[in-house]
Amino acid sequence: MEQKKIDRINEFARRVRNGETLSDDELRERADLRSEYLREIRASLTNDLEHTVIVRPDGTVEHVTDKHPKTQKNDTKTHTTKQ
Repeated sequence: MEQKKIDRINEFARRVRNGETLSDDELRERADLRSEYLREIRASLTNDLEHTVIVRPDGTVEHVTDKHPKTQKNDTKTHTTKQ
């Protein structure tokens, strides 16, 4: 992400911390910048992990991304009934 955009995110944060209210346009811009920033951070982390390996003492090589396959969270709830 360009430093100019990061500076803009920080400007919004500073203004809010100082008690200023952001306009609707500024709130949208801040949300867009935050989304872009998070996308880039996640992409960078994914890239780092895809190129990370663990070399065991016995010489075997294990790719970090093979360690934990992606799973979906189970959103079922447990309900109890009173008797």
